[in-house]
Amino acid sequence: MARQGGGVREGDEQLNALTIHRPDDWHVHLRDGASLNAVAAFTAAQFGRAIVMPNLKAAITSTALAAAYRERILAALPAGSRFEPLMTLYLTNNMPPEEIGRAKACGFVHGVKLYPAGATTHSDAGVTDIRHVYPTLARMEELGMPLLVHGETPGAQIDVFDRESHFIDAVLAPLLERFPTLKVVFEHITTARAVDFVGNARAGVAATITPQHLLHNRNAIFSGGIRPHYYCLPILKREEDRIALLNAATSGNPRYFLGTDSAPHERTTKENACGCAGMFTAHAAIELYAEAFEQAGRLDRLQGFASHFGADFYGLPRHDDVITLIKESWVSPLSYEFGNGTLVPYRSGESIAWRIASAARA
Repeated sequence: MARQGGGVREGDEQLNALTIHRPDDWHVHLRDGASLNAVAAFTAAQFGRAIVMPNLKAAITSTALAAAYRERILAALPAGSRFEPLMTLYLTNNMPPEEIGRAKACGFVHGVKLYPAGATTHSDAGVTDIRHVYPTLARMEELGMPLLVHGETPGAQIDVFDRESHFIDAVLAPLLERFPTLKVVFEHITTARAVDFVGNARAGVAATITPQHLLHNRNAIFSGGIRPHYYCLPILKREEDRIALLNAATSGNPRYFLGTDSAPHERTTKENACGCAGMFTAHAAIELYAEAFEQAGRLDRLQGFASHFGADFYGLPRHDDVITLIKESWVSPLSYEFGNGTLVPYRSGESIAWRIASAARA
């Protein structure tokens, strides 16, 4: 039985088709060059828009660089695509407040990304001390430019499983108090602590949640040996954290919305003695979220999480067109071409329970 608009009646024993407004991805890595050309179509096939991360080599630190990157993304899309990349700037210690004015005025930059230096991939140019960027944050608060946060405190002295909680206490909570109207997205949250923090935060605070953190706990990394394709940052956490994230995502609370953090890496950079962090999920993103929501018995709430709440937070219109998901399993390819190498997707060679049947454009 199919339901229009994401509706599911209580008492339905089985749902084998679901139609929802076209979703958006509020956190994705599209890379650049040949890698961009290899992956852009996956995101464009499912989503109407996506917040594109700026942690390239070299980082996107100005409106001019964001404009040029946007043109490269548009050129990489299939002919006729109506996908809209929403650009971001990479916050550095020396980003001038004046750059925020230029970013706001251009109309295509929708956020500024805070990477604590050393926290994740290509974060070496990130912020070393949040106090360095107070003037820039003040200008963002004044102009309504959202701050997008990779919420981990790096450092060998902090356990990798505790870095999110440490960041909340050391950086995020004081930041929200100092800038009481700054819009903040706590991206790819991974712990019950983060769920509680966002749920009880002041107005203007939201969070994105990835499919892998809804579907797996940290045991997946060590199932039968080291599984490098399950390694991402923030790292998968405990089962109680996964359950808290699933409850938040399926709660209908508009503070939580979809952000895949799909992060492609060439196979040899994952499968080596010091493998890169990140999972490529863009090939099956909305289908994976459907699996998670079905497991929770809350498919009726997928549309809000995937299609409405993020657009509302960013002040953008919801899409009028729809996609239809069918309960029909398919097997994820073992790999995809990726520049001069190969890309191993999340759930490589494994069955995925849902597939997209149609993606009608209004």
